[in-house]
Amino acid sequence: MSQLLVCCNTEKALYGLHQAPRAWYETLSTYLIENGFRRGTIDKTLFIKKDKGDILLVQVYVDDIIFGSTKKSLCDEFEGLMHKRFQMSSMGELTFFLGLQVQQKKDGIFISQDKYVADILKKFDFATVKTASTPMESNKALVKDEEADSVDVHLYRSMIGSLMYLTASRPDIMFVVCACARFQVTPKMSHLHVVKRIFRYLKGQPKLGLWLILWQCKKQTIVANSTTEAEYVAAANCCGQVLWIQNQMLDYGFNFMNTKIFIDNESTICIVKNPVFHSKTNHIKIKHHFIRDCYEKKLIQVIKIHTDRNVADLLTKAFDVSRFNFLIASIGLLNL
Repeated sequence: MSQLLVCCNTEKALYGLHQAPRAWYETLSTYLIENGFRRGTIDKTLFIKKDKGDILLVQVYVDDIIFGSTKKSLCDEFEGLMHKRFQMSSMGELTFFLGLQVQQKKDGIFISQDKYVADILKKFDFATVKTASTPMESNKALVKDEEADSVDVHLYRSMIGSLMYLTASRPDIMFVVCACARFQVTPKMSHLHVVKRIFRYLKGQPKLGLWLILWQCKKQTIVANSTTEAEYVAAANCCGQVLWIQNQMLDYGFNFMNTKIFIDNESTICIVKNPVFHSKTNHIKIKHHFIRDCYEKKLIQVIKIHTDRNVADLLTKAFDVSRFNFLIASIGLLNL
């Protein structure tokens, strides 16, 4: 948006009322559609209105509404339209939403959570500790460590929960937080030590943020028979995300077909491009093969990327400080 994003909300909260959110959404959507808006194809809480070459976007989240436009007068008209029908208060330019700090600039939208970082550092008494250069040591894998001393389960889970909320804007800690989260049932001293290192890292890098992007770090639910199969399944999941983004962007009026997907495994690329089943693929579930159809329809491209330039590694393993800093810089994670 070339103009500011604005936030407003209803003056009567809807939380805790079972049918209120549904009734509110139905009333609001009907009202907007009657006034020239159309509902998003992918996201049904998104409403779009186009006026010649300009566009107005309205995003609904329970009783909060964010809207923005390429033309300021469309924002003003929308505010007037809403006040005619509903009791709403305007919060002005969007600077904070759902725990995210939002800075709107001419070249994009920058999000961060440095206020939240300061809060959790104070909450868990890490405000004055010695800092760490990376969130995890590169040569120490996390294991069950059953013989080690147990720690306070409630404290451990509270720390993990606080860090999970922070991963919304901090992909640099995503891998280690997810790794530590696997030991919440019976956490040991070695696991707590790693969690404390994350906080010490945050103490040294409290204000990192990024231009709005999407990422996912999730342990695969399948047991892969080879690296190629694991990479192929990951590529198929990535393809699904790409299709979602493509359709979302179509609602905004942008066509991003033939999107590039970078893969660092040559065999995986060969399987995507080869429509013939053979011994390497007969054990892969059919549901993962839709990526081939997307490739043939030119919805995506699959391109080999050298491991040294694969920034997705940030979400899969720990690195030494120089490699770690290179990766976070490569994805645009910076202080503003």
